[in-house]
Formats: sequence, structure tokens, C-alpha cells
Amino acid sequence: MIRISTIFIAICMVLVAASLGLVLHAVAGFSGTDSAIVALTALTFLILYNAVSMRLRDRSDVGGQIADLSRGTADLARQVAEFGRRLAAVEGRMVSANSAGSDRIQAVLGEINELGGLVKQLAISVASHEDLLASGAAAPPAPSGRPHSEPQVEPAITPEPAAPAARPAPVAAAKPAPSAEATPPSRNQPQLLAAVKNAVEESRLDIYLQPMVTLPQRKVRFYEAVTRLRDDKDQILVADDFIPTAEAGGLIGRIDHMVMLRCIQVLRRLMVRNKDVGVFCNVSAATLGNPVNFAQCLDFLEANRALAPSFVLEFKQAAFRHLGPTEIENLAALSQRGYRFSIDHVTDLRIEPRDLADRGVRFIKVPAALLLDPKQSSTSDIHPSDLSDLLGRFGIDLIAEKIEGERAVVDLLDYDVRFGQGFLFAPPRPLRPEGASATGGATANKESGTPNGSSNTVPIAGPAAESPMRATGNAALARRAAGPG
Repeated sequence: MIRISTIFIAICMVLVAASLGLVLHAVAGFSGTDSAIVALTALTFLILYNAVSMRLRDRSDVGGQIADLSRGTADLARQVAEFGRRLAAVEGRMVSANSAGSDRIQAVLGEINELGGLVKQLAISVASHEDLLASGAAAPPAPSGRPHSEPQVEPAITPEPAAPAARPAPVAAAKPAPSAEATPPSRNQPQLLAAVKNAVEESRLDIYLQPMVTLPQRKVRFYEAVTRLRDDKDQILVADDFIPTAEAGGLIGRIDHMVMLRCIQVLRRLMVRNKDVGVFCNVSAATLGNPVNFAQCLDFLEANRALAPSFVLEFKQAAFRHLGPTEIENLAALSQRGYRFSIDHVTDLRIEPRDLADRGVRFIKVPAALLLDPKQSSTSDIHPSDLSDLLGRFGIDLIAEKIEGERAVVDLLDYDVRFGQGFLFAPPRPLRPEGASATGGATANKESGTPNGSSNTVPIAGPAAESPMRATGNAALARRAAGPG
């Protein structure tokens, strides 16, 4: 647009100068040379005038732009000043908030220190009282003059009255009663096989229950069914003694089926009082590999499929690692029916939680001594303190078994172990007869003529067993809070 106007002005100036020269030549009588000189002179003046006017106009435009720029700069400066004022106000508020927060933190720290001193004093007092109670309980009891209400101090489900107070817990708890866990006389293999066969045929199979408790609350959550056989002389055969012989003699399938039947009956009795309780039932890998025995067990478990969420089938770690194709297929059939599995007899912490979770394993029982062994951190792929968190990511709960001392419980709490099992809480005890009531422990003792707490048919879950044990655990925690001093 600018170029067109400039060309138009130039053409107009040439025309004006040429017209002036023609008028002077035609009207005034100027010669052609004079007329041309006058025309060129006029054209020169016109060009100079146009240049000067354009320069003045450009200067006025630049002045306007400078004025606009100055106004924009002033607006920007005002905005920057406003932002600076707001930023200073925010900084002031932050400083005041930080000062107020530090004052509150100091006040809270002061209160925490005061509470820490009070808790330490309370811990020392509780520990001293617990030591006094322990020393009183460790004294030999009177043979016949004890009042009937004294079992409130000594748990009713412990193997013998002096077991909770004895400091060497592993030795005292490992021998519940001479009549119940007496070591049978040595037998050779044929004699032992004959004794096992007679016991199975005559249904001399007893189920003992050992509770699994939550930590640190020590609330009974599960029971493990422990199998015992009685020979013709009523001598007890523990599982470690007769299971290898039963597997070699082809009797383990019948034993597992009988145990499952008893466990289902026990579970139904337990769920009448508590819907959240569960039962662990040990199953041999030989039963999984035998088509006839497994089909019989599968039919029975299929008929009791409604109890699958509370009925856990337990296998040994060594057997679970060496499952064949048939065993794996049968295990998958149980998992499809909703049954969950547990791994016990763990000898090392080389565990693949993803593979176990895919096969339906939801519990792993590790001995407390193995978890607390400092050598395991160097021989295993994971530190024992991180094992519970790793298993929890795959939906597997860690159960610490064979707990025999309060010190182990305190250390296991640092490992985030949720469940515990062992003689510290209760040894395996035989089932009460079917007709006994849920709180008939004292009545059963009175009818049998035995002293308090010495009857073989004890309650499945004695309520009185939890209170003294909980008090002992609190005392151990109190000692730990008090520290060495």
C-alpha cells in the first residue's frame, strides 16, 4: 500500500512540473529550454517538500510508539510491584505458620518425653510385678490343698501347671504330660507297621488341636489338627513315628481320609461358636499321587465345599517342591474347588512366593528359630525381616511356629509376623468328647476325678488361656520398653 501511494505521488509531481513547463512555454512565451528548467526546478521543490513532510510524519509516529511503550512499561512495573507485594505477604504467612508449627512440635515433643518417662516407670513397675508373680508361680504347688479357683493364674490349656513360669521354656513345653506324649518302646519296622495297621482298622486315631494366634493380640484364629495313633496298649504314636511307616505300607491314604473326616467335624463344631475360625489339616504328598485315595478324598472335600474357605490343607516344603505332574494336577483340582494350602516343615527361606500363590498357597509356617537366625540373611535371597512383607504382596500370610519363649515373640513383632504357633501359647491338646459343653472344662475335670487342669479331654479353646498369656507378653514388651536400665 505504501509503495503504490509513493509511486502515485511521484507521478503527480512529474505531471505538475511538466504542466507548469508547458503553461510557461505556451502562455508566457518561454523557450523550451527555459520552460524545462523551470519544470525541473518545480519538480525538485516538490520532491524536497514531500521528503520533509514524510520525515516529519515518521517522527510523529515514532513519538506515539514511544509513548505507547512507556505506558506499557509503566503498567508492567505496576503489575510487578503487585506481585512482589503478594509474594511478600505469602512469605510472611509461611514464616508465621512455620514458627507456629515449630512451637507446636516442641510442645508435642515435650509431652512425648514426659509420656516416655511415665511409660518407662510403668514398664519397670510391671516387670517387677511380673518377676514377683513368676517367682511365686515357680514355687512347687501343694499336692492336694490348692483352691479350685487357682487355674486363673495358670492357663488351663498348658501342658502342666509349672510350664508357664519355667524359664527354659523349650524343655518344659516339649513334654506336655507323661501319659499323653510318652515315648513308645522301640519297635522294629514290621511291629510298627502292624501296630499302625491295627490302629487304623480299629479307628484308634485321635485328633489333637494346637491353636494359632494373632500377634501381638494373641487371639486364636486357626487350629492345626495333629494326628496321634494309639496301639493296642493305648500307647501314643506321634506323627513323625508312624507317617513314614504308613506311607511305606500304603496306609497313609486311609489315615488322611480319616483325618479329613475328623477335621471337618471339628470345624463344624468350632464354627458354631466362631465363624472366623479355621482348621489346618496335614495331608501327605503320597495321597495326592494315589488316584484311588485322592478320588476318595476329593469326593469328600467336594461334598464339604462350603467349608473350603475355613479348611486349609497343609503340605511339607520338601514334598511340595518335588510334586509330579499327577500331584500338581490334583492340587489344581483342589484349588478350583476353593481350598487353600499351607506349607510347613520349612528348612530354608529360598521361597518363590509368586509360584506358591499361583498354586493356591495362602500360608507359610516358618520356625521362629529359623526366622530369627542371623545366618539366614546371608544364605537366603531375602532378609527374614522382609519375608512377611514380600509374602503379603502375593496374598500369603507368614506364620511363625515353634515359639517357646516371650523373647521370640518380642523379636518377631519387629519382623511384622501376624500369626504365631507354639508351646508358649498352647501345646496340642486332645479333643473334648462330643457331649461336653463349650465351657465345661471344670465339669469334665470334676467328673473324671482328676486335679485341676490335668484332664486329657480339655476344651478346644479355653478362654482362660488367653488372659495369663497376654499378661506375660505385655510384661515382656514392658521390659523391652524399659531398656537395660
